[in-house]
Amino acid sequence: MCEHHHHVHEEENNERIILSRIVLAILLFITAMLFTHSTILKCTVLGMAYLIAGYDIIFKALKNIIKGQVFDENFLMGIATLGAIGIKEYPEAVMVMVLYQIGEYLQDKAVEKSQNSITELMDIRPDYANIKKDGDLIKISPYEVKIGDTIIVKTGEKIPLDGIIIDGTATLDTSALTGESRPREVKIGDEAISGCINTNGLLKIRVTKEYGQSTVSKILDLVENASSKKTKTENFITKFAKIYTPVVVLAALFLAILPPLIFGSNFSVWINRALTFLVISCPCALVISVPLGFFAGIGGASKCGILVKGSSYLELLSKPETIVFDKTGTLTQGCFKVVKIVQQEGTTKEELLELTAYAESYSNHPIALSIKKAYDKSIDKNKISEISEIAGNGVRAEINGCSILVGNENLLKNHNINYQKANETGTIVYTAKNSKFLGYIVISDELKEDAQKAIIELKKLKLQTVMLTGDTEESGLAVAKKLNLDKAYTQLLPIDKVDKIEDIIEQKTKNKSVIFVGDGINDAPVLTRADVGIAMGGLGSDAAIEAADVVIMDDKPTKVATAIKIAKQTLMIVKENIAFALGIKVLFLILGAFGFVTMWGAVFADVGVTLIAVLNSLRALKIK
Repeated sequence: MCEHHHHVHEEENNERIILSRIVLAILLFITAMLFTHSTILKCTVLGMAYLIAGYDIIFKALKNIIKGQVFDENFLMGIATLGAIGIKEYPEAVMVMVLYQIGEYLQDKAVEKSQNSITELMDIRPDYANIKKDGDLIKISPYEVKIGDTIIVKTGEKIPLDGIIIDGTATLDTSALTGESRPREVKIGDEAISGCINTNGLLKIRVTKEYGQSTVSKILDLVENASSKKTKTENFITKFAKIYTPVVVLAALFLAILPPLIFGSNFSVWINRALTFLVISCPCALVISVPLGFFAGIGGASKCGILVKGSSYLELLSKPETIVFDKTGTLTQGCFKVVKIVQQEGTTKEELLELTAYAESYSNHPIALSIKKAYDKSIDKNKISEISEIAGNGVRAEINGCSILVGNENLLKNHNINYQKANETGTIVYTAKNSKFLGYIVISDELKEDAQKAIIELKKLKLQTVMLTGDTEESGLAVAKKLNLDKAYTQLLPIDKVDKIEDIIEQKTKNKSVIFVGDGINDAPVLTRADVGIAMGGLGSDAAIEAADVVIMDDKPTKVATAIKIAKQTLMIVKENIAFALGIKVLFLILGAFGFVTMWGAVFADVGVTLIAVLNSLRALKIK
């Protein structure tokens, strides 16, 4: 915290120094222009003004030349102004340097303003945590709080660390994390997520994670480091600037030498034009506005509760072709409920449900939890001697000395058990005892409220929609039909999902992307393999935040279309900046070469283009 305040104070001091230098240089320039009768005095004062305004530019240029980084804006401004001094255009040299410094100052302020705007969107960093010490409530840094400590959160305060509520009820504002204004009611036993604001009530929370591992810390880390993963566009601009600047310097050299030699013109006129050419050529607008545009787009997305881990993913999001969804917990609520029990002759419903619940007793899968909830009795673990999971098919258990199989129909087929196939909509769980089929349980999962709207929005964007699920063909196809999905692949094991996503990627159009949307819990391999992996329900899910490239903080599938729209708009703004900056540069380079623009005009053009491009980049913050 102290380092941060020191850094801000240092920046403010630097700003004051730069402003003071600009003002002093302008005053000296005006004074020098009044000395009409003394050329020596005039030149001396102009020399002082030049050094005050531009000593740091010359120093940086020399420092970079020693490092081998010759061609940058400092070099261009240094050579242009020193060249002007060389041909005795002293006022131009001073004013170009002053105007350049004013432009740099304005650009820095514009960039700073935009970064502050983005930071304000994610204003979730807690300043303190309340703990009780010797009967008094004291404020300490969240970094000092340990796992197991009890913190108190009063009305209007941010929850500083993740934990479990041990006393009190409250309404939480989660909008800073999810982008949604709907409040969330919490009570004793509920999870408290850091970054949320307590709008009423008093909460006592037992801390379950240190600050560095808390939700708020991870989210802030993602947003602050998002710009480190550069896009192809950003990398192109960096490479372009490295080639562009030496080419322009060479062109300026030819402009200064060739026309006087060919046409017999005055060297000083063409040198002046060549120096103007150098000033115009500064690539500041491109170098500043392109990464700023992506940064603003990431900030705009975070405002909507969508965390993008880097500008490279934002670029991939802008050119999708296929959106692949997981079913359970992504398109459906993941809240399973037993709706039907069908037993074979000689077996009761109670016995079928009991054996199935015992076999699933060690599983935390939503289907297993729904079966145990329907059984609603305590499970005597002493009756279970062995349980083994059969990946993608179910479980095998030894219960009271009997061999029990619980799972999908593949499990029964693989064990050569005759069974009655269920023609039901929903997830079917089959049960067998000692190789004899006992019956099946039907479990249903409802669609999310906005799942249908999400698919409609994606179809408006002319995107192909696909669903991958491990569920039965009947259940999977029923969901696909309800949502009007283009394709659905059912009864897939986790490894099958990876194979299927690879097939889709192989068939995609060049320069297009395949996006996978899952719940982030058991979809890590597929999330990693897709061009862009989007995890739903990041609020409170470490797995989602870790596994995906993009994290949607709430459970709304419609946010997928929102993320794509933000990405497309951001890319459009970036392309506008590139086209505008290059177009104006080329126009002014031509005008400068033919003598229609002076060095003063060249600086105005350079600064003006950069400021307009920076302001245009800020539009990305407003996209919804």
